[in-house]
Amino acid sequence: MKTIKILYWIGTALLTAIMLFSIQMYLLNTEAIEGAFTTLGYPTYLVYPLAFAKILGLIAIFGNFNRSLKEWAYAGFFFDISLAFFAHIAVNDGQYLFALLAFIGLIISYFAGKKARP
Repeated sequence: MKTIKILYWIGTALLTAIMLFSIQMYLLNTEAIEGAFTTLGYPTYLVYPLAFAKILGLIAIFGNFNRSLKEWAYAGFFFDISLAFFAHIAVNDGQYLFALLAFIGLIISYFAGKKARP
C-alpha cells in the first residue's frame, strides 16, 4: 500500500508540475502560446479558458471535495493532454514530450489514486 501511495504522489506531482508550467505560460507568455495554438490548428481564444480550467482541475484533484468532481477533472486533463499530444504529432513539430510525460503522470495518478483510496 505504501508503494502505491508513493506512485500516486509521484504521478500527481508530475501532472501538477506540467500543468502549473502550462498555466504560467498561458497567463504570462500569451503571445507565444497563441502562436503555438495557431500552428496546432486551435483557436487562440481558448488560451485563457483553458488556463482557468487547468487551475480548477488541479483544485478538484487536490481538494478531494467530491469523487465525481475529481473524475471529471481527470477526464478533462485526459482530453486536454490527448488533444495536445496528437496535435503535436499531426504537425510534426517534435514537441510532444511534455504531453507524453503529462499523460504518464495522469495515468499513474488516476489508477494509483483509485487503489490508494478504495
